[in-house]
Amino acid sequence: MFKYLDVLWVKLVENIFGLSLESKVGEIVWYFFHAASMIIILLGVGIYIISIVRTFISTEKIKKFIENHEGPKSNLMASMLGVITPFCSCSSVPIFIGFIEVGIPTGVVFSFLITSPIVNEAAFIILMTIFGWKIAVIYALSGVVIGVLGGLLIGRLKMERYIEDYVFKMHIEGKKEKVYRGRERLSYAWNESKDIVKKLLPYIIIGTGIGAAIHGWAPTDLLTTYGGKGNILAVPMATLLGIPLYTSAAGIIPVAEALIAKGVGVGTTMSFMMAAVALSLPEMLLLKKVIKPKLIGVFVSVVAVGIISVGYLFNVIV
Repeated sequence: MFKYLDVLWVKLVENIFGLSLESKVGEIVWYFFHAASMIIILLGVGIYIISIVRTFISTEKIKKFIENHEGPKSNLMASMLGVITPFCSCSSVPIFIGFIEVGIPTGVVFSFLITSPIVNEAAFIILMTIFGWKIAVIYALSGVVIGVLGGLLIGRLKMERYIEDYVFKMHIEGKKEKVYRGRERLSYAWNESKDIVKKLLPYIIIGTGIGAAIHGWAPTDLLTTYGGKGNILAVPMATLLGIPLYTSAAGIIPVAEALIAKGVGVGTTMSFMMAAVALSLPEMLLLKKVIKPKLIGVFVSVVAVGIISVGYLFNVIV
């Protein structure tokens, strides 16, 4: 399919826009349409398939399992729940509040909050298609490990006093989970796929545009010098650069692909990507309404250390 699409994009660039693929502008325009179409299709198909699978899984049962278990097992379950739920950090915050309200331990809830934006199934499919299964698997496992260990550490620090009192007093009436049958599953999956792709489309377009610009204009020598494996400070610098951004994993992947193609280390790029989706400023502003600055500082520090560690790991093994 992508081969036929590429033929279409070549004709569009050359015949409609009148640009040569040998020129920088022509290459950038082609790359934009090539990357955006591939990601949108993979995202849509991935979410559709995963949404059908979700209709067979009761998230309420998972929540009850988390409530009834203690120790690392509950943190792992919370992280896995994060994998199959929201697609961006800000949409994870309301669920975070609901978990706190029903009495799930703080550290366990943070395992969910950390993993949820970093890892999701659709992003995994896109990563596997673009970078191969090895990078996709290591990325996904790293996101879960950061969530589990980060949640365990925050739980050990006993920081419940830094959650705003009104959160514990809230009573959120839970909606009865719908049971899907037959064609309802397909209808649900179609609507879910359509709604999520529509929601993420601006981030995909912006991310692909930045990726196309990097692909065409960014100086390879400069990026290799400062972002390559040889620069020991590249990983923490990339992590800091990612924090001010707000995007989804699907939206940042085109930027990651362009950076790696230009010679930036895989680990450096993955740290940038993880920081952009897990430590965004909008998420911090939302969290500030429910947790106090000291806990936000601990959360950011724990996740940043985990992301930097993963970056160095990627640069060693990939």
